[in-house]
Amino acid sequence: MIETIDGLSMNIERANMDKLKAVFPECFAEGKLDIDKLLSLCGEYIDNDFEKYKFEWNGKSECLKLAQKRSAGTLRPCPEESVNFDTTQNLYIEGDNLEVLKLLQTAYYRKVKMIYIDPPYNTGNDFVYADDFADPIARYKEVTQQTTKSNPETMGRFHTNWLNMMYPRLRLAANLLRDDGMIFISIDDSEAYNLKKLCDEVWGEENYVATLVYDKNRKNDARYFSVGHEYMLVYFKSAATINDLDIIFRASKEGIDDIKKEYERLRELYNDDWVKVNEGLKIMYASWDKDDERKPLTRFTKVDEKGPYRDDGNISWPGGGGPKYSVIHPITGKPCKIPEAGWRFPTPERMQEEIDNGRVVFGVDETTLPRIRRNLFESDKQVMRSVTFSYAQTATLDFIKIFDNVRVFENPKSVSDIKKLIEYITSADDNDIILDFFSGSATTAHAVMQLNAEDGGNRKFICVQIPELCGEKSEAYKAGYKNICEIGKERIRRAGLNLMQHITSGAGNSKGEGWGCGMPTTKDEWDYAIQNILDVGFKVFKLDTSNLKTWDNSLVAEDDMQILLDRMNNMIHRVKSDRSDMDMVCEIMLKLGVPLDCSVEKIEFNGKTAYTVGKDCLLLICIAENVQPEDVETMAEYAPAKVIIARDSFADDTAMSNAHYILRDRGIELKLV
Repeated sequence: MIETIDGLSMNIERANMDKLKAVFPECFAEGKLDIDKLLSLCGEYIDNDFEKYKFEWNGKSECLKLAQKRSAGTLRPCPEESVNFDTTQNLYIEGDNLEVLKLLQTAYYRKVKMIYIDPPYNTGNDFVYADDFADPIARYKEVTQQTTKSNPETMGRFHTNWLNMMYPRLRLAANLLRDDGMIFISIDDSEAYNLKKLCDEVWGEENYVATLVYDKNRKNDARYFSVGHEYMLVYFKSAATINDLDIIFRASKEGIDDIKKEYERLRELYNDDWVKVNEGLKIMYASWDKDDERKPLTRFTKVDEKGPYRDDGNISWPGGGGPKYSVIHPITGKPCKIPEAGWRFPTPERMQEEIDNGRVVFGVDETTLPRIRRNLFESDKQVMRSVTFSYAQTATLDFIKIFDNVRVFENPKSVSDIKKLIEYITSADDNDIILDFFSGSATTAHAVMQLNAEDGGNRKFICVQIPELCGEKSEAYKAGYKNICEIGKERIRRAGLNLMQHITSGAGNSKGEGWGCGMPTTKDEWDYAIQNILDVGFKVFKLDTSNLKTWDNSLVAEDDMQILLDRMNNMIHRVKSDRSDMDMVCEIMLKLGVPLDCSVEKIEFNGKTAYTVGKDCLLLICIAENVQPEDVETMAEYAPAKVIIARDSFADDTAMSNAHYILRDRGIELKLV
């Protein structure tokens, strides 16, 4: 029997059950899970202790059901709103993130390296997603026609409503994260306590990493305390995996890039006159405020061909009791004075290695203890601090510059802050995916492109945002933006163009990649730039009902058989009449677990149109009419892994049967839609 693709998202419940059956087949009887037996096999035994700690709230069980309920929606491509749709690997999705996360399950299961979200803080005035168990897609369309749904404390379900909104989304997000992945969630005091308990529930207490604190601003009009901070909760998908892989995170020291640029400029300007280079660096150091995060680097006051350095490091063994051996002074030839605590390096050989590398500085003679030299550019990494000064006004000013000094969005996140997090845990060359399903003004997308522009990386973003309407009195609405998605997409366009202008001017990036001959103008030039220099494009998709018709199973009166006949005739062609070929191609990709950033090429044969998906032809999709066996023979020549053909595309049932045998003989799987 040929498998038929339905219009529903991944069946998460069945997938979980299949996993359990594979590991614990003895725990299933007559298709049902024996939970007591499963617990006993895991060393857990049922007791009557009902006083165990639990985090419960009204609606929690329904939230779990909602997360597992299959979506009847799809994501429809919008090339006209996209930038470089055919070549980009970035995605921007408009829609309720609950349904979108369901639709991404098959194609992006355990493929996301990092998730960053800035959800509604539940202040009483912000937008709250109103979920509907019965028909989420219909509810989504209803919500998008309204301005905001507030959640005031007077409702009596202040915290409950927020938890019910967050819980199923975090559950679904957990499936998408890689085992070596991490999630970062911004929050303030309103729900920080509940969010921590919620994340412990979803991710596990053992996977908690840290709570980062961002000092945003000072409020001098506060009555009691100036509360100007926000939090960011950080969790591993699997701390055990991180430990097994021996992963250690390090970030560039704040200001290191600024110093490198100035050092190279001064070195070229003064032709390696180190005195003048040193003076120039000190001028830059003096311009930094005392509370500037770069201030600790001003200790590197000396300079030579290796860059700024300091040579006052203690060469003694920490805590005392270190090794004592002879170290010969390079000028006098006599043994140097040995520190009371012993040498910092455990063996003479290790000491000699440091001396040969120029990291030990000797005094005028052997009577002076040597010191350790530290070169700034050799030790430019550090552990990220849990407390960061990140002034909200700076982020706002940076944002409005993009929009010609018009404030079209309130309280945008700092590109610099998000970029630092991405740089901290991702690699430039691993095609890491960064997901933000509360994307707002698209700061995450901007940060990904910015970092890629700086280090030549190939990271990709997936942004998801509900098209929340802008108030008619807002600056955004006056500027022509009807909803937040329009702001986010325009922000990505403008930020991408600015970055490309910088690179194509000849500045390049850390890998020396640059254009050097002006902005790309033709499609071929843009395609080359995106694939080889910097991907500033994005594919736009919008949430909608499935492209496949569903049977109307409502009751029909016995004397009104015409209705039933109309329903049957309507189902002859399963694909909705208002949907395009690309709509169907994208839905099939989602249902079969093919990422939406895969290339799609249109092919023509025998007067018919089909589509190949992926460089190695993962799928060949054909929904043309009157498909004959000779057409199937032609499709097979492309050597696809799977061929998908609409059931009503075949000339007749015989042609469909022949297609099955033709493809089977070539080791190609046939699926119907």
